[in-house]
Amino acid sequence: MKILRDIASWRYYRQSLSSSQTLGFVPTMGCLHRGHEALLKQSIADNDVTVLSIFVNPTQFNDPTDYTQYPRTEQEDLALAKKIDVDCVFMPTEEAMYPDHGHYTISTTHPFSQVMEGLMRPGHFTGVLTVVTKLLLLVNPHKAYFGEKDYQQLQLVRGLVEAFFMNTEIIACPTVREPSGLPCSSRNRHLSQAEKQLAEQFAHMMQNYHHPADMKKKLTHANLHADYVEQHEKRLFAAVRVGKTRLIDNVPQ
Repeated sequence: MKILRDIASWRYYRQSLSSSQTLGFVPTMGCLHRGHEALLKQSIADNDVTVLSIFVNPTQFNDPTDYTQYPRTEQEDLALAKKIDVDCVFMPTEEAMYPDHGHYTISTTHPFSQVMEGLMRPGHFTGVLTVVTKLLLLVNPHKAYFGEKDYQQLQLVRGLVEAFFMNTEIIACPTVREPSGLPCSSRNRHLSQAEKQLAEQFAHMMQNYHHPADMKKKLTHANLHADYVEQHEKRLFAAVRVGKTRLIDNVPQ
């Protein structure tokens, strides 16, 4: 498994691949869990070469504390990637990804970007779409894999790829959940045992109450603060705060 940390090394590796080889790409911020593992395994099954990127993107965090506290687990991530036979891990630095110091960005005025996470986290999707654009241009994959847990992000990335005529197929993979129903998330490790029980209650509600008004009542009764509970695109979306940890989920209706 190759581990590449700079743009020049990545470009040399990319050029070394045969034009007949298909390349699958899984962009992440590290702290890999079973959800990421499922994306990687799907890419490995679909493609000749699978590339994993690990980059904690500072521009998508509207809260600087959230960025500094985001878990970094490089050795564990590399061990998992090697175990499941990822071909290459691309781990660029902030300086490598932002030689322009963030002066050039990709933003959207699409209505779906103005609600939920877009409303609660100003600038978040500009950061996401900018870094995804950079990564897709650098990696130039045939297929890129995203989880449905971040469904709003997934749909905006699909729109981005279509709008800019990128030759990458976006593959959506189902949300991977813990046995309790809680979506796998890097943020789950911040939860205390008591907080995790509350988070599992939230996940249970998402599976059983599909009307926003019902969900809001149940969340209030459980003393869970909701940033939003909304319906879009035949799905129920919600974001809650459990202690200092913010969790999101969505389910089809």
